[in-house]
Amino acid sequence: MKIKQSILIVDDDLAHRTMLKKLLGGWGYDVFEKDDGTGAIEEVGQRAFDLILMDIRMLKVSGIEALEQIKVINPAIPVIIMTAYASVETAVDALKKGAYDYLTKPLDFDELKIAISRATEHSGLKKENEYLKERLGERFDRQSIIGQSKAMVKLLETVEQVATTEATILITGESGTGKEMIANALHYNSSRKEAPFIKINCAALTETLLESELFGHEKGAFTGADRRREGKIIQAQSGSLFLDEVSEMSPAMQVKLLRVLQERELTRVGGHDVIKVNVRLIAASNKDLKREMERNL
Repeated sequence: MKIKQSILIVDDDLAHRTMLKKLLGGWGYDVFEKDDGTGAIEEVGQRAFDLILMDIRMLKVSGIEALEQIKVINPAIPVIIMTAYASVETAVDALKKGAYDYLTKPLDFDELKIAISRATEHSGLKKENEYLKERLGERFDRQSIIGQSKAMVKLLETVEQVATTEATILITGESGTGKEMIANALHYNSSRKEAPFIKINCAALTETLLESELFGHEKGAFTGADRRREGKIIQAQSGSLFLDEVSEMSPAMQVKLLRVLQERELTRVGGHDVIKVNVRLIAASNKDLKREMERNL
C-alpha cells in the first residue's frame, strides 16, 4: 500500500484554503490546514510534512515569519509560498529565507501540480540522504571502508581531519575506488550534515545542461524553460555539493564555478539577481589533474 504524501496548507482565506484542500485531496495527497503562521509553526513541531503550501500575507503571523521559524524546526520541509502581491523583492526574500518556490494568486492549477511534484521529489531526496546519514552514523566508521594498507589508513585519518573543516575538497582516484563513499563520509561528519548533500555527475551532461543544472534558470531563459528552476547549488544551500568527474567541466564553466567559490554568489541562467550561497564543494575526478595541467589538457 502506497503511503500518501502529506501537505500542510496555511492560508487565512477560508474559501481559498477549502478549495485547495479539495483539489489536493483529489490529487491523492493527505491534506492538513491552518489559518495562520502561528498554527503552522506549532503543527510542524508535531508532525513531519512532505510539503507546506503557505500564503505570504496573513493577519497574525506572515508567511515569511513562519517560514523562518519552520526552517529552524525542520529545514528539510520544502515550503512553497503563495502571494497575490508578486514582486521580485518578495520572491527573492522568500527564496533567501528558505522557500523552495513561490506561486502567484490566482493559482494556475497545472503550474501548482508541477511545483508540488518537484518539491515533494526534492523532499524525497532529502529523506534518502537522511537515511544514508543514519547508516553512516554520527561519526565516521573506518570499518565501513575496507582497507588496511598504510595508504588507506593515512587516507582515513585525513578524512577524519578535514571532514569538520570548511575546506573545498578534491578526491582523485581510478573509477570504482570509492570516491563517492569518501565524499559521503566528508559530508555526514561535518557541521553541515543536517543540511542537503546534493550530487551531480559533470560527465553526464552537456555544457548547457550542466550550467542550468548547477545555477538554475529563469522562466524564458531558453526554449522549454517554462518556469523558474533552482539549480543544484541553491538546493545544496548550507550543505555540500558533490561534483563527480569535475575534470569533464569546460574551462568556461570552471570560470563560473570559480565565482561561486570566491564570491559565494551566483546568477541564474537568464537572470540578473545575484544570489548569495553557502555551500561546501567536494569534487572528484578519475584523472590526475596536476598531470593534465602539465600536459596542457
